[in-house]
Amino acid sequence: MNTVFTDIRQHSIVEPASLTSGVVFALPHSGRDYGISFLNQSILNRRSIRSSEDAFLDKLIDGIEKYGAPTIIANAPRAFIDLNRSTDELDPALISGIKNSIRNPRVSSGLGVIPRVVAHGKEIYRGKLSFEQAQSRIAYYWKPYHKDLSDLLKRAQSIYGQSLLIDLHSMPHEAVSTQSSFIKAPEIVVGDRFGMSSDSEFTNLVISILKQHGFRVAKNTPFAGAFITKHHGKIKERIHAIQLEIDRSLYMNEEQVSPNSGFETLKLRLFPALIQISSLICKSEKIAAE
Repeated sequence: MNTVFTDIRQHSIVEPASLTSGVVFALPHSGRDYGISFLNQSILNRRSIRSSEDAFLDKLIDGIEKYGAPTIIANAPRAFIDLNRSTDELDPALISGIKNSIRNPRVSSGLGVIPRVVAHGKEIYRGKLSFEQAQSRIAYYWKPYHKDLSDLLKRAQSIYGQSLLIDLHSMPHEAVSTQSSFIKAPEIVVGDRFGMSSDSEFTNLVISILKQHGFRVAKNTPFAGAFITKHHGKIKERIHAIQLEIDRSLYMNEEQVSPNSGFETLKLRLFPALIQISSLICKSEKIAAE
């Protein structure tokens, strides 16, 4: 079987007409270029294979570049390659010929860099993939994405003295739902790896902005951030990384993987908050510093 999937695009970068923000928005799990070659390789139908996708986030934030911040958007889907995993998180239950692999609960459950399952543990493939197939995906999709993301953050840091990554994800409602009638589930979870990927000042500002726009917000529970925030958040170099997890039920039918009646309402709430977040590191700060 060919290792090159020419019908699945690499990521896209949406640049602002004028770079006036040191914030970078990233969408590593919203890719939906499944490609006929990949779909033919899978035992799942077109709807089931999308169940792990952070669907429609790109549409929710469409136009944010007009406010001076770039966006990097994955086109390859999470079921094909998970950009929020390390390259050595290879699953021996899926990939043959692995010599060295990190063994952790994510990999063991089938959610390594090349996922074996989608949501609810549904198997993606009939059999195993070769080590060469896995490496070709990493080389063609994973490595260029992280290089370009790193370059965007370093560019912003060189201009403004610091930069901030907002790593955008969506979470199943069941991940934050509660049976208590006294406690309402958070709508957005803000993660900074318990202060390891971002200065607390930025984290607290992001939380404050989201609350100002009426969102119920939790911090680091149940999602504190994964590989992307860990790898790109470098506080000592003044490069900060914060993960945002948005409850999917606010804007989509999770079973059908389609926008619901709340989509436009959420965008009207979320977009102004993201504009404010993009101004946390901005042109005026650069001028003041000079």
